Amino acid sequence: MDATEVMLPRLTRREFREALQAGKFQAAILATASNEQHSEHLPMDFDLIAVTHIAREAAATLYPQVIVTIPMAIGISEHHMIHKGTISAKPGGWLAVLYDAVESLARHGIRNILILNGHGGNTAPIKASLDQWRLHFKLLNPGLNLHFASYWDLIPVDFLHKHMKTRAIPGHAKEFETSIALTLIPDKVRQAAMREHTDSDPLEATPEKGRLFVEEAVRQTVMYLRKMISGDNSLPEVEHFP
Repeated sequence: MDATEVMLPRLTRREFREALQAGKFQAAILATASNEQHSEHLPMDFDLIAVTHIAREAAATLYPQVIVTIPMAIGISEHHMIHKGTISAKPGGWLAVLYDAVESLARHGIRNILILNGHGGNTAPIKASLDQWRLHFKLLNPGLNLHFASYWDLIPVDFLHKHMKTRAIPGHAKEFETSIALTLIPDKVRQAAMREHTDSDPLEATPEKGRLFVEEAVRQTVMYLRKMISGDNSLPEVEHFP
């Protein structure tokens, strides 16, 4: 076992059990993503790649306080089903699985859970259910601290406006996401397709911007988690970009 492993699926049951007994993993990140079209130039698993990277890096920064669970790789993407290859879940079934994942973590004794979202289509269904979930857990698991945030909403608006030429935040396979892809998975970005597309926004993307966006997303996620773990009850619901 890597002494600083933060990904739950890579641990054995003994390693996870002993870590909990030692007081590690006071918080968990449950990443939600999608498998859907990202224009002609980005792979369909971009959301999963981006949000999992941010979650892992934030947890590594806070080790041994935070664990990252297996992510929700399929999201609510009915609005993209017109494009072949998109895999979408119905909101009811998807939310049931997400709730069960949260409940599983709570039953293992983790008191702080952050649902870190990487796909815009997941936002409204989660936010519509979150208060009911909290009321339910208030009776079954008093003290559970459950939060939701999309990683782009944790980045200050002024920071993004300072570094972006366009205003599509997060957009869909536009300047913001394409910049992140050029940083995390440059060999998977189809540069020729970007130049052929009628949408010119992705052409404003650079790996330098992507590095800044990812670093800031990780930094802000770390700050958010620290406040959760410390018991700071002043954390607002974050949503700059619907």
